[in-house]
Amino acid sequence: METREALQKKLEAQLTEVRAEIDKIEAQAKAKGADAEIEAKRQLDQLREKRARTEHKLEDLKRSGEGAWADAKAGMELAMTDLKAALESARSRF
Repeated sequence: METREALQKKLEAQLTEVRAEIDKIEAQAKAKGADAEIEAKRQLDQLREKRARTEHKLEDLKRSGEGAWADAKAGMELAMTDLKAALESARSRF
């Protein structure tokens, strides 16, 4: 079983990777022209919003007490799964 600290570091690393992927997708959309950039903006805005919510869940996880740890962890894992699915959707489009 992962320790609390190890899980937090793993999630922080995943969020760093997500930020980089979002920037990469944005650059690819810009390279494809104005129409692709306009289409990408909405999806990238949604991705950034999901990333921000996931980062907030990570902060909740860090602050949670032992009693709330399991709930915070479950919420964080769900948010990360949702974020990764949205990222994959954006990747496939751009």
